Amino acid sequence: MHPLLIALLAGVGFVVAYHTYGRWLGGKIFKLSANAICPSRRMADGNDYVETNTGVVFGHHFASIAGTGPIVGPAVAIMWGWLPALLWVIFGSIFIGAVHDLGALVVSLRNNGQTVGDIAGRVLNRRVRLLFLCVLFLALTIVLAIFGLVIATVFRMFPSAIVPCLIQIPIAVGIGAWLNRHGKSLKLASVIALGVMYLTVIYGDVGFLHTLNSAMAEWSLISWVLLLLIYSYVASVLPVWALLQPRDYINALQLISVLGLLVVGVVAASFFGGAGEAGPVFAMAAPAINANPVGAPAMFPFLFITIACGAISGFHCLVSSGTSSKQLKTEPDARFVGYGAMLTEGFLATLVILACAAGVGLGVKGPGGETLVGAAAWTHHYGVWSAGLGPALGAFVGGSANFLQALGISGAVAIALMGVFVASFAATTLDTACRLQRYIVQELANTVAPKAVGGFDALGWLRGKHGATVFAVGTALLMAATPPSGQSWSLAAAGRGGLMLWPIFGATNQLLGGLSFLVIAFYLWRRSVPIWFLVGPMILMLILPAWAMTLQAFVGESSWWAQENWLLVAVAVITMALEVWMVIEAIKLFPRVKGVIETGAVEPVTT
Repeated sequence: MHPLLIALLAGVGFVVAYHTYGRWLGGKIFKLSANAICPSRRMADGNDYVETNTGVVFGHHFASIAGTGPIVGPAVAIMWGWLPALLWVIFGSIFIGAVHDLGALVVSLRNNGQTVGDIAGRVLNRRVRLLFLCVLFLALTIVLAIFGLVIATVFRMFPSAIVPCLIQIPIAVGIGAWLNRHGKSLKLASVIALGVMYLTVIYGDVGFLHTLNSAMAEWSLISWVLLLLIYSYVASVLPVWALLQPRDYINALQLISVLGLLVVGVVAASFFGGAGEAGPVFAMAAPAINANPVGAPAMFPFLFITIACGAISGFHCLVSSGTSSKQLKTEPDARFVGYGAMLTEGFLATLVILACAAGVGLGVKGPGGETLVGAAAWTHHYGVWSAGLGPALGAFVGGSANFLQALGISGAVAIALMGVFVASFAATTLDTACRLQRYIVQELANTVAPKAVGGFDALGWLRGKHGATVFAVGTALLMAATPPSGQSWSLAAAGRGGLMLWPIFGATNQLLGGLSFLVIAFYLWRRSVPIWFLVGPMILMLILPAWAMTLQAFVGESSWWAQENWLLVAVAVITMALEVWMVIEAIKLFPRVKGVIETGAVEPVTT
């Protein structure tokens, strides 16, 4: 099938799904009401609960949920062929991922903007709340460690992306002050921010800035991770409007505009072929199905955890219920933000598949400096599974840069723009995840040891936002700093072994999606609302990740157990034990609670 036809059919399919299935969910199932008073107004505090323009919330939400997941996942999974990856992305995002994100957002909206973990304590029971919070803490620790390492890796591979990404921070602070203190126009701020960011991409690697980029690219992985986690700390404790929200919004502007450029690039490549004299034919260079890649695990179940964020991601429930639900103005906006953003992410994942399956075929540099095209170019990036994340990221950046070059954009600018694209996505997830982890740490501290009355409060420091955030970034830093198996701790080795966390990120992330579905199902079941549409996705996302995690941890010579990778074994065992316990609690409770509103339920407030 021609790449352009795939892009058109996917785009049309997502638009139709939004206006049909998404409309049915919003109107008939969740009954979104414009008369409901959202938590952003009822509980406004100027810090976390802030009534916000819908476009800004969409930008924050989309940039936060996307991260590098819909890039790295499809870029790696295409090893099994482009067709299985494409089918999972399209049908998964429409019928599973978008349903999950919308459900988590609406349930949180109707529970004072609380996280899904907190809500689990009411719709199921208090034990499940504690178990869910523990799963969330493990998952977010991995997210913070992984995304810090991914950004560091991107900066070392594509130094021209460093300065443009760093300059986004003061731009965001300025935009936040512009909008919130002076009440200026959002459109004007958007145009200014987008223009400045593209100027930094074009001129951010010229002269002295090139020297600066090259110098910073030599920093160790762990040095970059430390710097990024310090930034995340600052973004987490500041009011949401000061840095987190405007940075995510301006990043979303840049990212969506790049998506537009990539779509036009696909069209240009379809009619004019590749850039340069060779002008290779634009077609799928990857095989449609490659059932047995060298060194790869079985397609089933691993395809479904390798592609996480592009189809369904448990992390999204934390963004929906942790930050976005505290900012929405009206309930009907939940469909646009929750369902619409996930479909946009699905389209991004589709473009990633096209970049890695067809874009690389337009020409990449081979090991001897020669230009490889077609199937030879794809094989250069995807020879063996064990090559890791680097070749997959290289395939996406190189393939998508070829799309941009078909538009006449220079190769250097195209590479810089796509490097910024990847790093910016990861950074928006990083700062949002840090804020979410702060909420989880505070909730865990209050659950494990309620405030002491008239006595010593041992966990008092974890109840405040600064102490909780320090604990969040500290644990992530320790996990990220883990050296490769068999090596001792050192500055050079620190962080290199942390990339081994990627295999467990997909499994824990997808498992979290299944557990989130469980909470959404109980919320609806207690209100006698049909749940048939999410039972299948819930069961699928509870079984597949646990199956994959078990195989990774204990089966075969390459298992974590066989390789004595005790960190991953411990995380896997703890996570699966928590899942089994929660599922048992749910099965025991399910027959008794249909139509029974939970104790302490938050009653909707309307105008």
